[in-house]
Amino acid sequence: MSTINKIKKPIAQELKDFEPYFNKSLKSDVPLLSTILNFIYRSKGKQLRPIFVFLSAKLHGETNEFSQLAACSVELLHTATLVHDDVVDESYERRGTFSVNALWRNKLAVLVGDYILAKGLQLQLEHQKYNFLHLISRAVQDMAEGEILQMKKSRKLDINDEVYFEIIRKKTASLIATSMAIGAASVTSNGQIVEKMYRIGQDVGIAFQIKDDIFDYLAKGIIGKPTGNDIKEKKITLPLLYILNNSESAERKRILRLIKHKNKNPAVVKELIHMVTEKGGLEYAEQKMNNFKEKAINGLMEFEDCEARQSLIELMEYITTRKQ
Repeated sequence: MSTINKIKKPIAQELKDFEPYFNKSLKSDVPLLSTILNFIYRSKGKQLRPIFVFLSAKLHGETNEFSQLAACSVELLHTATLVHDDVVDESYERRGTFSVNALWRNKLAVLVGDYILAKGLQLQLEHQKYNFLHLISRAVQDMAEGEILQMKKSRKLDINDEVYFEIIRKKTASLIATSMAIGAASVTSNGQIVEKMYRIGQDVGIAFQIKDDIFDYLAKGIIGKPTGNDIKEKKITLPLLYILNNSESAERKRILRLIKHKNKNPAVVKELIHMVTEKGGLEYAEQKMNNFKEKAINGLMEFEDCEARQSLIELMEYITTRKQ
């Protein structure tokens, strides 16, 4: 049994029931929209966030129809943001296939993302789950602010550790935090538990993003070379930030100048990747990632031992040791 299948075991039935529930939510009477939504459904990813929702729910009670609604709401939001992100990033590939904007262009992609987001909000209103709406709305706000803050800092390159963690807390961690919180909220009205699960999810979400930032400096794919995409997009993430923080003023200015003016030059990208690798940037980032993971696991240990808790711990380990 693979690691991820072992993690899913306590919620196997919930995930089986989730597939038709989520598929039904991605339906429209408009033929073109229906075609695009069907394409999105067929190219879906690992659906880690619904796994977080169901395991969090199971940690605090018995899953129910609201747990399905919670998982669907989170996955619809995640799907909408991916469609919008590909437009913002001018990316024409998603999960090894064409992105929505590559096939149907930006205007239609933005509208489809809007439709998916609205669909999730409508589902919560139909079931009068205003506590879900509050959690999801907070995530939407945080993710938008995180994206805009990152764009601003990519232009000015005036980023520090505090700003970096604020960006990833809002842009990435907020949705995993919401997944944990909304899962708990589907089975308990205890606000303290819901907020506790949010904070645990936030910590593991930060670890998740740091892992992604590390990947950009590691060899991957058929050519076996790091992509350096973050450098090309002028995104200063934790591995590179460590090097900047530990460089003399002149060297720091040189690095920033390279990122600002020669970030598309393959030789420069290769030089910066080599610098990060040789000077301990990846080790530093990995240490920080593990610190957040351990903090999240310690938070889970405050709850009663059960299959769901063990799977959540294994999921956090999986997230920080995954190969892609």
